[in-house]
Amino acid sequence: MNLFKYGILSVALTLSFSVFSGEAEDKGLAIAQEAKAIDLGWKDSSAVLEMILKNQHGETSTRKMRMKSIEQKGDGDKSLNIFDSPRDVKGTAFLSFSHPVGNDEQWLYLPALKRVKRISSRNKSGSFMGSEFSFEDLTSFEVDKYTYKYLRDELVDGDNCWVVVQYPVDKYSGYKKRIVWIDQSEHRIRKTDFYDRKDTLLKTLTMTKFHHINKAFWRPQILSMVNHQSGKSTVLNFSEYVLSTGLNEKDFNKNALKRAR
Repeated sequence: MNLFKYGILSVALTLSFSVFSGEAEDKGLAIAQEAKAIDLGWKDSSAVLEMILKNQHGETSTRKMRMKSIEQKGDGDKSLNIFDSPRDVKGTAFLSFSHPVGNDEQWLYLPALKRVKRISSRNKSGSFMGSEFSFEDLTSFEVDKYTYKYLRDELVDGDNCWVVVQYPVDKYSGYKKRIVWIDQSEHRIRKTDFYDRKDTLLKTLTMTKFHHINKAFWRPQILSMVNHQSGKSTVLNFSEYVLSTGLNEKDFNKNALKRAR
């Protein structure tokens, strides 16, 4: 039995039911389930990233890193980020295990101290390496991490999108909610508004310049995160994106952090 096809079929039936029932919560959940199902099966990936940090005065600094990820059957994705430059962060590595239910697991290797630091679930709202992305932002999207509510349809750059509110289930989340724009043609996330625990708009993430990798999976080249409260921003520019490279479990453990070069 092709479980991937079966998953899409069951979600499509759920989506149709929610449309006719008019239940905003059911429709929001069905959209999230279908978007997740469509993006299954890439196995593993690697990419090169350029991280551009801009402060409130417009001054910029640039960091370069490599990213590896792998899918997990019945669990969230695993990822490893390795910094190559500048010199003061070279060799720093970040390992993340996402889980649909329960706390994610994250570790940061600091080469200057030759020490692996575990990121507490209570501290995941903290800044990742001085950027406007938090540790929480670097985990894979898992449907069970949120409850949902469909709001409306809206255009983004001329494309029809569903607008859905996602409420984190985790009490330690740094966000009260996320409002997400998902295009109806390919189920790609185009924009996300992040609201802090006081329900005030904190950040906006936009994803642009999508590429159709292996004619099967859409990936954005540019992720731009703007912090409305601090005036700072971070841009991630992806290149050399490759899927199904043959990575395995041994490439994603705490020992891999210290071996990262």
